[in-house]
Amino acid sequence: MRVLVAANVTPFLPGGADYHIEGLTQALQAQGHDALCLRFPFDYHRPQEIDALMAFCDGLDLNQPNGLRVDALISLQFPAYGALHDNHRVWIMHQHRAAYELYDPATASHEDKARRERIQTFDNRALSRISRRFANSARVAERLRQYNALDAEPLHHPPHAAEHFYSAEAEGYIFFPSRFETLKRQELLIRAAAKVRSPVVFLLAGDGGQRPYCEQLITELGVGARVRLLGRVTEAEKRAFYARSLAVFYGPRDEDYGYVTLEAMLSAKPVITCTDSGGPLELVQHERTGLIVEPTPEAVAAAADDLYRDPATSRAMGQAGRQRYADLGIAWERVVQRLLA
Repeated sequence: MRVLVAANVTPFLPGGADYHIEGLTQALQAQGHDALCLRFPFDYHRPQEIDALMAFCDGLDLNQPNGLRVDALISLQFPAYGALHDNHRVWIMHQHRAAYELYDPATASHEDKARRERIQTFDNRALSRISRRFANSARVAERLRQYNALDAEPLHHPPHAAEHFYSAEAEGYIFFPSRFETLKRQELLIRAAAKVRSPVVFLLAGDGGQRPYCEQLITELGVGARVRLLGRVTEAEKRAFYARSLAVFYGPRDEDYGYVTLEAMLSAKPVITCTDSGGPLELVQHERTGLIVEPTPEAVAAAADDLYRDPATSRAMGQAGRQRYADLGIAWERVVQRLLA
């Protein structure tokens, strides 16, 4: 089949979305399809550009671009799913979150409110005309049902280079790799470092806008001996940190999906997550493959202490997580089969 994958691109800001988009395109090609990715420039810093791209995508006919018939269109992101195709299926990573669960009426301007209404109207129209709807997690599907009264089938996919993750003897640290931003909640783990009673250490990898604040917080709390900021690490280094960790912390606020959880499972490490973390909650099983706790420094600290003091239980949870990943059948072959069924 000739398949077109439609998504966005934010130049020079790579992230998990790129692994998702490129992974799908490569998986289609690996299974013999003539697949090509069409990416639209998305500038979320300039709201007027969002309106312009939404208008461009709305009703864009992709059945036969350049005179070549496209057999199927798979759209992944807002507003790419506004395009038209006779054999169109959408696999939603997430909608434009600023118009949904991240929208704050208390601080929104009149224009923010008007744009939110335009986006929701666009989504209702565009998504309702696509009969084959998928979401990359049950949480994303739940939001679609909550805000747009539309159903979607959750369809999980593997993280980048899933086959290269491995496990090794645990050392006394908890690992947390992620972009430094408010929703990822590095602050929560740093504040937990001031509450732990065991000698456990926290290693945080990544970079981002919240890193200067986190550095300042570490100094203010006096936890420099317990919290180490690794900065950006290579993929090989990341896998090594996973492999030798005691456990992995991943407690973002209302995450869409979250590769960190899957990478921890592949590394046979238990995951500490939070009751409001969204996507990780459909993967982590409390006291079997990890610990689900309240999003407070005290609760996170207690979970870290429990795993440090009981390494046998920690190992058993990690092995159970690796088995759960296998039992879920998360594989690109299955993704392609479902999307093109």
